[in-house]
Amino acid sequence: MLRFEEINYLYLFLSVLLILASNIYFVYWRSKSLKQFGDKKLIQRLQIGQSLFRQNFKYLLRVFCIIFIIIAFANPQIGSEIEEVKRKGVDLMIAIDLSNSMLVEDIKPNRLEKAKRAISELLNQLSGDRIGLVVFGSEAYIQLPITTDYSAAKLFLSSVNTKTISSQGTEIGKAIDKCLSSFDFENSQNKSIIIITDGENHDDIAIESAKKAKEKGILVHTLGMGLEQGGPIPMKDKRGNNVSYRKDKSGNTIISKLNEMTLMEIAQSGGGKYIRANNSRAGLQELINEINRLEKKEIGTMEFTNFKDRFQSFLIIALILLFLDLMILERKNEKFNF
Repeated sequence: MLRFEEINYLYLFLSVLLILASNIYFVYWRSKSLKQFGDKKLIQRLQIGQSLFRQNFKYLLRVFCIIFIIIAFANPQIGSEIEEVKRKGVDLMIAIDLSNSMLVEDIKPNRLEKAKRAISELLNQLSGDRIGLVVFGSEAYIQLPITTDYSAAKLFLSSVNTKTISSQGTEIGKAIDKCLSSFDFENSQNKSIIIITDGENHDDIAIESAKKAKEKGILVHTLGMGLEQGGPIPMKDKRGNNVSYRKDKSGNTIISKLNEMTLMEIAQSGGGKYIRANNSRAGLQELINEINRLEKKEIGTMEFTNFKDRFQSFLIIALILLFLDLMILERKNEKFNF
């Protein structure tokens, strides 16, 4: 089993892409600049002794050196043993609405980002509890099966956006049903569902689904993302900039408002609690306090243990590549002519 102790360092791979893009631009700029100096053959004579092959090879050495250093910083670890690890906790499924209305900015920076930040903060507080993620629009999908791997949960959470699902809409009932299918029912007394949405429900089964969950001993809580006055739904370009707002068939700007009544009814039917988020608080902590009142059962899971660091190998490779870069000159080798 491979894992990274400091997984956040992997985001530094974005810098590698930036370096590659910068080099492509530099090569283009240099080629264009040289053409302005005069005849191509004359320029080649002036560059006698320079090796384009060596320059490119040294550049690749540096790029791979950076890649291996980043991996070393993330500290890959390999688990060599599988053991049953027992802990006490609750099972929690969180369903996140990914419909376009979650991009409304009545809650800053927007409803979806506020929800993701709240869940990330929650993951920092969990210990022994199992968590799973469901994303939904007009359909619901399991984004992360129930697990105690909070690092994986953060990674999956960071990747979700309104483009994660192709079908728009808000089918809360399907989200509840998908959460229910993710649980094992050996013991239903320590399980809860949290639905995070603006409440613009487009189905008629949400209440029935919540009642069904309650009958199985699973509480359904709702967290309302949005304000009563609502806001327009932004349309973004490829760079993520707001270019316009969604309009109805008559050309009027659509205003998305928090539907508290629906969310209250769902929470009441599911035996849970409804909390409304706002700009000063996400509200998720209040629901977690409610969930922590549940009786925590002993959960036994088979997990890899005895993880051993493997950063040393990647660091050694990086040092070798750096040494080669320093040893290889950019000028041609007269003997081999490259």
